[in-house]
Amino acid sequence: MPWNVFRKFALLSALFALTACSSPPPPEGMVRVPKGKFIMGSNEVDKDAKSIQYGDRRPWYANERPERKVKLKEFYIDATEVTNRQYMEFLASAGRPAPPYWSGGIYPAGLDDHPVTMVTWPEADEFCKWKGKRLPTEAEWEKAARGTDGRRFPWGDEFDLKKVNTLGEYDGTLPVGSLKDGASPYGAMDMAGNAQEWTSDWYQPYPGSDFKDKDYGERFKTVRGGGWGGMGHYSLQVYVRSAFRNAAPPQGRFDDVGFRCAWQG
Repeated sequence: MPWNVFRKFALLSALFALTACSSPPPPEGMVRVPKGKFIMGSNEVDKDAKSIQYGDRRPWYANERPERKVKLKEFYIDATEVTNRQYMEFLASAGRPAPPYWSGGIYPAGLDDHPVTMVTWPEADEFCKWKGKRLPTEAEWEKAARGTDGRRFPWGDEFDLKKVNTLGEYDGTLPVGSLKDGASPYGAMDMAGNAQEWTSDWYQPYPGSDFKDKDYGERFKTVRGGGWGGMGHYSLQVYVRSAFRNAAPPQGRFDDVGFRCAWQG
């Protein structure tokens, strides 16, 4: 092969390899979650039957079993929950009705950067598609929240009230990203507390689960992350663990449920 032809071939091959290895830039305001395995779920057990004492109709941890390793492709997820300000842009563009707590199509003053709540699953799904994104799967959400070392909370294994808005002490949501020390390993904020978050998945048993829940099926969507006021009348750290799973009807509106979007180039 003549040298000039060989040199041109080598340059083209190198350019092709570089292009194949590079990822397109993510949409603004997202964090990268690299490909690979992570620990999903938990094998924790409510040895003291606290869930019964607190009136929870599901045994704690039961729907999180079995703990297992899950492999995902690289993806990106919003660094913060979708805010009222961002959601208002969508409503203006798509001509959709505002959440019930807005007055005259305008969210309450001072809540620009608070997570939008009382949004149904279809509305959240439509917003993400409007942005060229999608709702994260349960697995994607959990990996973005806890990383690859199986930590219980985004920041580590020990509950820390200064890193999460979950006991109702702020009487509602905080502006997204306010508690910076509560960031996940990838830099995602508020993945514990503030607002629970819709995922794309139906509430189903994990592979190999022996727990029977009457809510399993295609009636409820899985919600993650725990909210600002806890669950029901109780605000316990169990509800903001990264492995915790909640379920909600997709047409439901809740003052502590919002969402964030994911993207895969």
